[in-house]
Amino acid sequence: MRVLVAGATGVIGGQMVPLLSAVGHEVLGLVRPGGDTAALEAAGARVVVADALDRDGLRTAVRQAAPDAVVNMLTAIPAEIDPKHLARDFALTNRLRTEGTKNLIEAAPGARLISQGLAYAYQPGDGLADEDAPLWRTGTPKQFASVLDALVELERLTTRAGGLVLRLGHLYGLGSIYAADGSFVRRVRAGKVPLVGGGNAVFSFTHADDVATAVAAALDKPDVTGVLNIVDDRPAPLREWLPELAAILGAPAPRKAPAALARLAVGSWGVAFMNRLRGADNSRARLRLDWRPRYASVTDGFAAELGGRTTGGMAQAA
Repeated sequence: MRVLVAGATGVIGGQMVPLLSAVGHEVLGLVRPGGDTAALEAAGARVVVADALDRDGLRTAVRQAAPDAVVNMLTAIPAEIDPKHLARDFALTNRLRTEGTKNLIEAAPGARLISQGLAYAYQPGDGLADEDAPLWRTGTPKQFASVLDALVELERLTTRAGGLVLRLGHLYGLGSIYAADGSFVRRVRAGKVPLVGGGNAVFSFTHADDVATAVAAALDKPDVTGVLNIVDDRPAPLREWLPELAAILGAPAPRKAPAALARLAVGSWGVAFMNRLRGADNSRARLRLDWRPRYASVTDGFAAELGGRTTGGMAQAA
């Protein structure tokens, strides 16, 4: 199958392109004009040069490439995000998720479409959210509202085109903020990530490798459409996994910070991010795609990739 990967040079693309090539797909990597193509070519991909926000240029390039499937992993998320200015930092990503997705659909009519969504945009509530649970439309933190609007539009466009949205958790692995040289890990090592409030947010993580294997599985199952949560088996509250990560790194234990005080530094979204996120259930993806995550829990993954130890593991969030 000829597969166009949009976002081929990102954290996910770095794992996906070589895997799809290895399993026999002809991979086309979409790269903006002036982008670095060496890694894609080394991984066996053919480069397609176009800007996803340039409707006419994209259409010309993609129609010449004639893909059978399009994997839409388009984002432009900064390495450092200011939670008080989340809407500003995600403005370009929001455009890629809306205009970019629309342009890809128009450029490759009839192609199988698989898009990247988010599994931590569910309305806060008890237990793990399956794909039928509502998204965070009630009491949405102001800075997150435009991000959610863009995600909703991406899902609408993708599902209307008969495609599949993979709702991903917090991305980790090589090149991510949770990698050994990532911005979040650096801050934990320096003791600069506190436990705000009770640290009650339940995090579902997704390793970059797991996105690649889920996409490979979905390409083999064209009748699977709609939305699926691609997350680890055991989501966990921040109050559990953050101290575990600090222990793995040999870093200071996270200090506690009152929510009211932290709100001055990180805003309402920052406080909500650490206290209100709802974990996601991956049962449907396991069944429909016959897919399994590489690591059952993020601390298994952190321990394996960051070369440390855990302090006894975490219980599954309920």
